[in-house]
Amino acid sequence: MSERRQLINLSYRLLGSLAEAEDAVQETYARWYAMSRPQQDAIKSPGAWLTKVAGRVCLDVLGSARARRERYVGEWIPEPLPGPARWAAGPAGSATDPAERVTLDESVSMAFLVVLEAMTPAERVAFILHDVFRYSFAEVAEIVGRTPAACRQLASSARRRIRDSRTPATPAAHQAGIVRDFGQAWQAKDIRALIRLLDPDATVIADGGGRTRASLHPIEGSERIAHYLTDLFARAPGTLTVVERAVNGRPGLVAQQEGRTVAVYAFDLAGDRISRIWAVLNPEKLRLWTTA
Repeated sequence: MSERRQLINLSYRLLGSLAEAEDAVQETYARWYAMSRPQQDAIKSPGAWLTKVAGRVCLDVLGSARARRERYVGEWIPEPLPGPARWAAGPAGSATDPAERVTLDESVSMAFLVVLEAMTPAERVAFILHDVFRYSFAEVAEIVGRTPAACRQLASSARRRIRDSRTPATPAAHQAGIVRDFGQAWQAKDIRALIRLLDPDATVIADGGGRTRASLHPIEGSERIAHYLTDLFARAPGTLTVVERAVNGRPGLVAQQEGRTVAVYAFDLAGDRISRIWAVLNPEKLRLWTTA
């Protein structure tokens, strides 16, 4: 059971959903306990065996997930993980934080996870296992069911996707200040300030999953986004407040109605301006945020 955290970390990066990651790890342990004690004792490295099985389970899930996501209502965004109540508290989270089960680093930022979604299942598994978790290509080959050379090519292709999508890094403290200013301007319904903080070609992608009202298509352009967001406040029943919160280890915002989380916003920056916003409104993906 000491391997559980490592398996959750791996599975979340592979699947982009903590709920699915927990199911994958549960299935992995079910296969372990289905073996007899002599069979278990014959395995030299239980940790390596569990990782191999979890990788194969995730590979199967990714194959079926692609078909499910084609039927998904609107845009699909990875499940966001909560961090500290304020970014100033630091990105690591506390011992009681539900997201403590997943180590928050660059490989779980929303921008990174979104790029992973564009990869084939085999690319994603090969890249995460080799580049993030440092497994050899020979070990990856056993999980993916291809030759080490083929796995090397898969990881190389995935690496190019990551490089092509990357924007120049913005220091975390500076990013937190921009996101904070954005949240304050949004709550004040200051359209001009919002436009100044947004890149002219900025994009908002919303995920409601058909369970709540959300734009089914990306919203592009700083002016359109500013008006769209301020309209959300105007249409919201009751009092809507925006609070700072770390989202997948990066500065983010959370929209709350009467203390209940109704949306989580993750950001990507280009220089001093916000270039992308991912808005998760699907209540099924906000289960951790109701108690965090």
